[in-house]
Amino acid sequence: MNTSFFTTIYEMPFLDDEHYLYSRDAASDLTPNATQKVTLIVAGCYVVAIAILWHVPYLSWIIYPFKLLTVGFHEMSHAIAGMLTCATIHSIELDPDEGGETRMSGGIPWISLPAGYLGSSFIGACLIACGFDTNASKVACLALAVFFLFTLWWARKNWLSWVLILGMSGLIVMFWFIEGGVALRYFVLFIGVMSDLYVIWDVIDDTIERKVNNSDASAFARICGCFPSQVWGVIWLIIAIIFFAAGVLVGIVAFKQSEAQQQSDASHFLPVPGSSGAVLGAPIPTFLLISVTTFVWNILA
Repeated sequence: MNTSFFTTIYEMPFLDDEHYLYSRDAASDLTPNATQKVTLIVAGCYVVAIAILWHVPYLSWIIYPFKLLTVGFHEMSHAIAGMLTCATIHSIELDPDEGGETRMSGGIPWISLPAGYLGSSFIGACLIACGFDTNASKVACLALAVFFLFTLWWARKNWLSWVLILGMSGLIVMFWFIEGGVALRYFVLFIGVMSDLYVIWDVIDDTIERKVNNSDASAFARICGCFPSQVWGVIWLIIAIIFFAAGVLVGIVAFKQSEAQQQSDASHFLPVPGSSGAVLGAPIPTFLLISVTTFVWNILA
């Protein structure tokens, strides 16, 4: 009896200490280092700049291509969700007025309808997280290349999609060359911030402030019948904000390398041809993307 009693008393401080150490490690993981603080400042500047350019006439044209890109993320998310639920994807179209349409038949609408906003905000969150690390940004660009190819396949008759994707591919190639990919990291970060902000503002504009009868939320409300479209808009808005915050937190926790460490690692991972870490003749993956899209364009022509 006495031995058991004293054993219990002895174990309690040990458990408390273990809990204390775990909390301390979690706090250090969530504390940004110097490089991450710079990234957070740049992301904050992106938010302010996008907010200003969004509402200023004429200057809004500066971010117009990136608005269309986020519309592409939105429509592609619809298509991927439809494909995963056995739908037949007929086409994807982007509109110069920053609209889009995904035509499909079959599938599960209550999954594919919310996938537009939720999918594009998830893509934005992933890009934000990758924007904290140069090599992760390179991997993100490879994923974007696959995304671009699928989009071009489903939107092969839409000229705006071709112009947009070829233009973005050119920017990726250009930023890949600058400072061994450092500029690419901030470019990926910008696309991620832009995507998540577009989702947040578009949900507020189309669903909460004014009810658009042909919006995704309205169509979803008609199918589910549980809540009006404004309520679904609020739910999607909260999820989009959570994704945004999660992207930042994942970036802080996962990528603790300093700027110098990132440059050293990047020089050996998909380096720029001709650099010290490059293998002779090793191509940049985005060149392959441009070659493939040009090849597909010639076939379709």
